[in-house]
Amino acid sequence: MASEDVKSGESAVTKIVTLAEEAKLASREGVVTAAAAPSYAFTTICKSLIAGGVAGGVSRTAVAPLERLKILLQVQNPHNIKYNGTVQGLKYIWRTEGFRGLFKGNGTNCARIVPNSAVKFFSYEQASKGILYMYRQQTGNEDAQLTPVLRLGAGACAGIIAMSATYPMDMVRGRITVQTEKSPYQYRGMFHALSTVLREEGPRALYKGWLPSVIGVIPYVGLNFAVYESLKDWLIKSKPFGLAQDSELSVTTRLACGAVAGTFGQTVAYPLDVIRRRMQMVGWNHAASVVAGDGRGKVLLEYTGMIDAFRKTVRYEGFGALYKGLVPNSVKVVPSIAIAFVTYEVVKDILGVEFRISD
Repeated sequence: MASEDVKSGESAVTKIVTLAEEAKLASREGVVTAAAAPSYAFTTICKSLIAGGVAGGVSRTAVAPLERLKILLQVQNPHNIKYNGTVQGLKYIWRTEGFRGLFKGNGTNCARIVPNSAVKFFSYEQASKGILYMYRQQTGNEDAQLTPVLRLGAGACAGIIAMSATYPMDMVRGRITVQTEKSPYQYRGMFHALSTVLREEGPRALYKGWLPSVIGVIPYVGLNFAVYESLKDWLIKSKPFGLAQDSELSVTTRLACGAVAGTFGQTVAYPLDVIRRRMQMVGWNHAASVVAGDGRGKVLLEYTGMIDAFRKTVRYEGFGALYKGLVPNSVKVVPSIAIAFVTYEVVKDILGVEFRISD
């Protein structure tokens, strides 16, 4: 603090005024240095993380029933079909497990997605700033802006960082989600699942399916951010149909931008998501009966790696198996991504955080 660094009251006041002016100038230029305002920077980071966490929690809870149905469709035994479509699947869960069954695994999902979303949004902002700085240095144009390809790169970096940091929680969340009333309830919750997997399968088991997740997150998260930001910028600059007023978009328009972004990302990356879920089941003692639902027609779930999982899935179930659960996922992902983006921006506005990649 300034009062601790100087001895006289006069010099203290002078230093405080100087710091305030420096912070104001730096803020105007879009660069806040740690020397000028460390507390401001720390507060901004915290607010950005909070906004990202809230966005993730709200968006995933809103579509939790569809998320659970998607995973059940991805891993169910093809010889013992219990979930046959979106509407029938939701009705079956409601009839056999009740209202709580629709949200099974959502607590674990939120425990994962809140830090995941917080890290993802914050990482995207920081990666975008860093990439923009290097791009301007390389081109010598201080007014250069991020291109869609550069935004794709920033989104991919953010997705990999966030996914890797929270992957063990995603892995156990997948196993908890597929447990049904007739399945052996091996896991009582997230912490019990984590400890059980560590004890019975070892620490490496917590990262089963990590490779297809990394590969899939590049087009998924990368396209989400790239399409969303590029579409927003285009609407603000061209102002078609009067959608942009005073360089601002309405919540409805931003929801539409998020929906388009989500559709692009999930369509490209979906087969990798299916393979990831199936690989997460490998090594689980009761996986076969859980996937089968009632223990009949058990199949041995064994994959030596991502390529082997792709090969066996296509060989035994056909190419269409790579898109199992796509319909509920499509219904889910559009509002989920849209709600996440809008919630993030709204919470940032409430907290007083200003951020634009183009600044």
